[in-house]
Amino acid sequence: MREQEAAVKRVRAVAGFGAAKEPRLPLPKMNTKKKLILYVSLAAAYLLIVMIMGLFMDPELYGVNYENKFLMPSLAHPFGTDFMGRDMFWRSIKGLSNSILVGLAASAVSSVIALVLGILSAVAGGKTDRVINWCVDCCMGMPHIVLLLLISYMMGGGGLGVSVAVAITHWTELTRVVRGEVLQVKNAQYVKAAYKMGHSSWKIAKEHMVPHVLPVYLIGLVLLFPHAIMHEAALTFLGFGFPAGVPAIGGILSEAMKHIVTGKWWLCLFPGLMLLIAVMLFDVIGDKLKMLLNPGSGNE
Repeated sequence: MREQEAAVKRVRAVAGFGAAKEPRLPLPKMNTKKKLILYVSLAAAYLLIVMIMGLFMDPELYGVNYENKFLMPSLAHPFGTDFMGRDMFWRSIKGLSNSILVGLAASAVSSVIALVLGILSAVAGGKTDRVINWCVDCCMGMPHIVLLLLISYMMGGGGLGVSVAVAITHWTELTRVVRGEVLQVKNAQYVKAAYKMGHSSWKIAKEHMVPHVLPVYLIGLVLLFPHAIMHEAALTFLGFGFPAGVPAIGGILSEAMKHIVTGKWWLCLFPGLMLLIAVMLFDVIGDKLKMLLNPGSGNE
């Protein structure tokens, strides 16, 4: 009898007639804020690791060694070697580190220029507004890469030339955005009340306009960074940026184009992927930050 009861219990359990199973709760989904924190952490870790490794790297790691030229990727050389036997892994890290430093400096300078000119244009109005808008139209009317080439060439090229060229050409679009936001705040009732109470334009701009514009400014600053890196790489690729002796992603890719037709695919694949990862991380951060600061989706 016991054996029969045990068999019946097994059959009922298999058929689903046994004890009711506890329902499985669905895994909680990551909201926008958690995703933003995750992407920011990944981007910060990636950039910090690359920058620290590039700043404190021994030049001998990517030095010339003709005995190892054109080696395919392996454990000893993860990214292979180039036509001079230089290790592409360490050279790519050093090059991306230089590009990140230029991108950080250029995006910071451009964003500050955009913030000051945008607020000044909206608050002052009149001739000041017309002059600033004329400068914006002049910069945006010329092809961007041509303007970058001209400024870099006038500055003598190199790290200084490419940094100045990228820094003073990426403020135009953010200036227009900041100006539009300030014009909206300028017509608000509390700002008009502050003017009637005798507050100066400087105090009103600092206490009322800058806090309102700050979210847009932060998003613009984040989105300026990948543009600055890409344009620095483009200038160096065309020969108007860092010299050949200084590792840079643009220079590495330019040298790789001469050998890719002979089957040396690793010379451009891995450096390009490293640059693409850095750019895409900050592009995603900008999108998530825009969603987070948007009143319609900020509470998701």
